[in-house]
Amino acid sequence: MKRIAALIGRTAVACWHHGSPHFPPLPAWAPGPAYRCPQIRHLAAKQNKGQFKGQKINSKPVKLEKQQKQEVEIKQRMTVSELAKAMNKDIDHVYEALLNTDVDLEELEPDTVLEEKWIKEAVKRSGMKHKWAKLVETKVRENKDIQRQPPPDPAQLVPRAPVVTIMGHVDHGKTTLLDSLRKSQIAAQEAGGITQHIGAFRVQLPSGEKITFLDTPGHAAFSAMRARGAMVTDIVILVVAADDGVMNQTIESIQHAKKAKVPIIVAVNKCDKPQADPQRVKEELVGHDVVCEEFGGEIQANHVSALKGDNLLELAEATVTLAEVLELKGDPTGLVEGTVIESRSDKGKGPVTTAIIQRGTLRKGCTLVAGKCWAKVRFMFDEYNQAVSEAGPSIPVEIVGWKDLPSAGEEILEVESEQRAREVVEWRSYMEEQDKIKEDQQAIEAKQKQHQESYNKDRESMAHLSWRQRRAALYRANKHKLSHRLSEKTEIEELTLPIIVKGDVDGSVEAILNVLESYDADDQCELDVVHFGVGDISERDINLAETFSGTIYGFNVAANKSVQQMAAKKGIPLRLHRVIYKLIDELKDDLSSKLPSTTEENIIGEASVLATFDVTVGKKKIPVAGCRVQKGQLDKKMKFRLVRGRNILWEGKPMPVSRVKYMLI
Repeated sequence: MKRIAALIGRTAVACWHHGSPHFPPLPAWAPGPAYRCPQIRHLAAKQNKGQFKGQKINSKPVKLEKQQKQEVEIKQRMTVSELAKAMNKDIDHVYEALLNTDVDLEELEPDTVLEEKWIKEAVKRSGMKHKWAKLVETKVRENKDIQRQPPPDPAQLVPRAPVVTIMGHVDHGKTTLLDSLRKSQIAAQEAGGITQHIGAFRVQLPSGEKITFLDTPGHAAFSAMRARGAMVTDIVILVVAADDGVMNQTIESIQHAKKAKVPIIVAVNKCDKPQADPQRVKEELVGHDVVCEEFGGEIQANHVSALKGDNLLELAEATVTLAEVLELKGDPTGLVEGTVIESRSDKGKGPVTTAIIQRGTLRKGCTLVAGKCWAKVRFMFDEYNQAVSEAGPSIPVEIVGWKDLPSAGEEILEVESEQRAREVVEWRSYMEEQDKIKEDQQAIEAKQKQHQESYNKDRESMAHLSWRQRRAALYRANKHKLSHRLSEKTEIEELTLPIIVKGDVDGSVEAILNVLESYDADDQCELDVVHFGVGDISERDINLAETFSGTIYGFNVAANKSVQQMAAKKGIPLRLHRVIYKLIDELKDDLSSKLPSTTEENIIGEASVLATFDVTVGKKKIPVAGCRVQKGQLDKKMKFRLVRGRNILWEGKPMPVSRVKYMLI
C-alpha cells in the first residue's frame, strides 16, 4: 500500500510503499502515517519559473542578441588577394569559399581578377555581407614628360657634316674601307676579323670636308644595330664584295635603308681579286630595287679596293657631293637633342654612352635624359679617347656622368635642371608600370574568357550525365594535371638550361638576346635567361648562377682570378667568348647535351624464312629456321628482329616461326 506525506511550505514530500523493492522499509521508531490517501498526486515544475512559492518569477522571455555580420567593402575588378585583405582572411579562405563553384581553382592566382558575382558569392559563403566601397575621385597625374622641340627657325640653321653609315654583309670589307679612309687599324683589332659593335668616327678628307662614319656589324645577330644605324644617318654606303655578290645581310641592309628613307651609295669592294665581277653585283642589286646610274637609276656605284686603297677618294667625293645635294643643316643653339648609339659600363668612368648629337651644342654640366636614365655631363671624349669641351650637330661623342646605363637607341634630350630630369624619369617609369598593368589585365581577361568558354563547353558535353558519371569523366580528363612524382619532377628539371648573359656593351647583349628569342624548342629543353647585363663577370653573377644551377655566357668581358676561382669551386661553367657566333655554337652544344639520347636503327641485312625444322641436340630438340638472305648480310653478333607484316613478333636470337621474315639491326 502506498503512502504519501505532503508538507506545506518548505516541508519535503516523501513516499514509501511497504514491501516494494524500490523503497526501503520504515524504521521501527518511525511514527505512523498522518493519514491515508488512495490517490497519488504528481508535482511538476515549469521551466523558467520560480521553484518555490515565495520566489518572484520573471515572466518576460529572454531575448537572444542577434549576431552582427561582418561587412566587407567590395569594388569592381577585385583580385583574389584584394578580396582576402578586405575580408581580413588569408587567400586560402577565398579558395575554400569558391570551392564547388564554376570557378576554375587550378587557374586561380592571387592576382587573378574576379567577377562581381564570384566576389559576392565568396563573401556570402563566408557568413559576411558586402557593401560597395565609396568611389574616391582620383586626381589625374600631370604629364611630366619632355618632348623634342619644334623645328628651328631656318635662319638659325648652319651647314653640318653628313652622318654616313657603312652597311653590308659580314666580311665584305666595311671596317677595312673605313680604316683606309682614316688611316687606322681597327680591322686588325676586331675579334674574329668581324665588327661586333657600332663604331662612330669622324674622318677629315684631304679637301677639308668632314664626314661622320658609323660602322655597323654585318653578322646576322646584329640586325638591331644595323637598323639603329640606319635610323640616325643621312647617307648609307652599301658595301658589296665583288666576288661574293648580294648576300643575306646585304638585302637586310637595303631594307633598313629604305625603311629609314635614306639615300644609298654602292661601294663594290674587293675589285682587285681575280674572281671579282662588279657587273654581276650591280645586276643582282637591280633585283632588290637598287638601280645604279648605268642602268638608268639614280644610285651611284663605285668600284673600290679597301685593302689597296683604290678609288676611295672618288667614293668620298661622291659622298660629299650627295651631302651637298641634300643640303644638310643643323641648329647649334637651344637644348641638346641626340641618339644613344652604344652604351657600356667602364671600370673607371662608370656608365658611358656613345651618342650622335643632332641638335644644340653639348657642354660639360648639361643635364640629359635618355629613356628612364638621366645624367649630368662630367666628361666628354672623342673617338680617340681625347677630352673635348663641346660637341655640336653630327659629332659623335662619349658622354660620362650617367646615373644608370641607358639602352642603345634611346633618344637624348636636355632639360633645365636635375629636378626636372628626376621628374621626367619618374613619369616615364610610372607610365611604363601603367602600360604593364594594362597588358597584364588584358592577358588575364583573355585567359579567363578562354577558361570560361572551355568550362561551358565541357558542361554542355556532360549535361546528360549523372553527377557520379560527370565526376568520373572530369577526373579522367584532368588526370594529367595531377602533380608529378618526385622522379618525374627530377627528370623535368633536368631538361632546363638556366643561363646568365653578360656583354661589354648594351648592343651586344641585345644581339645575343635577339638570337635567344628565336629559340623554339622549349618542349625539348627549356632555355631560361635568369639574368643579363653589361660589364665583367662578378661574384654576384656566380652566386646567382649557383642559386639557379645555371651557366654564365660572357661576350667580350673578363672574369678576374678570384671570380674564376670562385666559379671553379662552386662548379659554375664560364663560357667567355670574343666572337658571337662561337658563343652561339657553344650554347647550342650545351642545349644538345641536355636532350635525352636518341637510338638509331641501321638495318644491315634482311632474310626470309623458307622452312622450319627441329634438330636434336642431346636430349633436347632445338627449332631451326631455314632462311635465305635477301639483302645485305647476317652477322651472329648483331641483334635479330622477327616480324610478320608490321607486327614485331620477337627480338633477340632466331626462333622457329613458319613463313615469317626477320631483319638484322
